[in-house]
Amino acid sequence: MLIAQLTDLHIGAGRRLAYRKVDTAGALENAVAYVMSMEPRPDVVLFTGDIGDLGTPDEYALVAEILKDLTIPYFMVPGNHDCRAPLCAAFPDATPVASGQAFVNYVVDDFDLRLIALDTLEEGKPGGVLPTEQLDWLRDVLAEEDERDCLIFLHHPPILTGITHMDVQNLGAGADGLADIVRAHRDRIRAIICGHVHRPIHTIWAGVPLSIGPSVAHQVAFDLRVGGASAFVMEPPALHLHVWDADQKNLMTHMAYIDRHDGPHPFFDETGKLIV
Repeated sequence: MLIAQLTDLHIGAGRRLAYRKVDTAGALENAVAYVMSMEPRPDVVLFTGDIGDLGTPDEYALVAEILKDLTIPYFMVPGNHDCRAPLCAAFPDATPVASGQAFVNYVVDDFDLRLIALDTLEEGKPGGVLPTEQLDWLRDVLAEEDERDCLIFLHHPPILTGITHMDVQNLGAGADGLADIVRAHRDRIRAIICGHVHRPIHTIWAGVPLSIGPSVAHQVAFDLRVGGASAFVMEPPALHLHVWDADQKNLMTHMAYIDRHDGPHPFFDETGKLIV
C-alpha cells in the first residue's frame, strides 16, 4: 500500500500569492501532476491540513478545481488556516464525518492499513488542541474489535522540533492524553503523520514513529536558535510517500521532491564503463 501525504497547501482565493511570494495554487497543481505521474500510483492521498490560507469557500472552490485532476481517493484533516464548516461543505467525501459530529474525526477502512483522522483545529488560533471529547472518540475507535494496524494523521504535531516559532503553536492541550492512548496501542499504531511545520522531521513519540511532512509549496526556515526568526524559505517543494508492507508489518517513509530536476543519469566507472 502506498500513501502520498500532501500538506500545508495554503491556497488563496483568486490564486493570491501566499505572503506576497509563494504561488501556492501552482505548487498544488505541480504536486497533483507529480502524484498522477507516479508508477506505481499511490493508493490514497492524505492532506494533513492548511488546505486553504484563510479558510474561505472561495479558497476551497479553487482547491476543488485543481483536485479534479487527482483521480486517486483522498482524505483531509483541517489545519489552523482552515475553517471546518466550509472545508467539510466543499469536500464531503474527503471529510467523511458522522452526522452531527462537531469535529473532523473519522476512520477509513478501505485499505490494508486503517487510517484514523484527528482534528486538532482550534479555530482562530495557530496552535492545536485535542479536547476530552476527541480523545474519548479515539479511545473508543481503538477499543473496537477491528485489530488491524493503523495510521493516525493530524495537522499539529505533539512534539517540540527546536524551531521556536513553530513549537509555540504545536499541539497543546490534549497532547499528553494522546500520548497515553498511543502508548497503550503502540503494537497497532504503525505511525503518526502530521503537517504544520513545513519541514520533513522524523522521531519516535509515545513508542511509535512520528513524522512531519514537508510543504508542497514553501518550507519554514531551518533555524534551531532559541528565539529564531519566524521566516520561510523557497526550498524545493516536496511530499512524503509512506509504503505499508502488510506482510512485514512495516511502514517506510520516503521524501520525494516535486520539482523536475536534471536526470536520471546512468552510472559510469572511471574507465567509462556503464555500471549496471
